Formats: sequence, C-alpha cells, structure tokens
Amino acid sequence: MSRVAVMHGVNLDMLGNRDPEHYGDLTLAELERRIAAFAAELDLRPSFFHTNHEGEFVERLHALRMDADAAVLNPGAWTHYSWAIRDALELAEVPAVEVHLSAVDEREQWRRVSVLEGLVVDVVSGQGVDGYRRALEILAEKLGRGPEA
Repeated sequence: MSRVAVMHGVNLDMLGNRDPEHYGDLTLAELERRIAAFAAELDLRPSFFHTNHEGEFVERLHALRMDADAAVLNPGAWTHYSWAIRDALELAEVPAVEVHLSAVDEREQWRRVSVLEGLVVDVVSGQGVDGYRRALEILAEKLGRGPEA
C-alpha cells in the first residue's frame, strides 16, 4: 500500500470559519475524513499534517523521502511566496500534487503565482473537496496503482 502524505499549511485549520464561497463549509477534520475515504478507495494509506508555522512545514517536507511515497500539498498562502517550501519539496524527491479548494486562477492576481510550479506533477484547483480525490487519483496512477497502471 503506497503512503501518501497530505499536508495542509497556513490557515487551513480555519476551514469551516473561512469564506464558504471559496473554501466550502467543511472543517479540516471533516476534510481529512473525506480524503481518508478517497485514499482507501485507491488503496493508498494517507497521513495528515497541518501547521501554521512555515518552518514546521519545511521540516515535514524534509522527512518525506523516508515517510511517504508521494504527497498532496495545500500550503495555503505559502504557495505564492515561500521559496523555502519550494526548496524543501525539491529535496523531498517524491511526486507531489498541489491542491487548492478555491479556483486560485480566478481570484486575486497574487494567488495565481505558485512557487511550486515545475516541481509538482499537477495542480488541482477550484474543485473543493473533490480536488483531493483527483490529486489522489493522479498520484495513484503515478505510483502504478491507478486504472492506467
């Protein structure tokens, strides 16, 4: 069973309290329960991590090559400016998919920039919780577990 680290960054713990038009009404705990169900359908074993501290996110990325076969990343606002997170992802050397609940390409100009561009296998944006299902499907295929394998 392939191990997939699901990493949530800054302010994702505020889901359920944030603008539901952009982020939906699920809490982080509810979102993670849904992701775990999606992963089980794909024979993937998820682990979950959340922090509001950039250095902790970087440290977790450093551990990925030993702890996970792939990663689903929603770094929150760090996506748009944290070169430290980009460097740490590059060092992790695991396939990763970047996910955003909201359609970042349809929002403010600054949200349209991702420092992870070129490192991630794909980006899934604007699909809400179903975006995590899509990210897991992409990784399952990459790991030889999907329908295309």
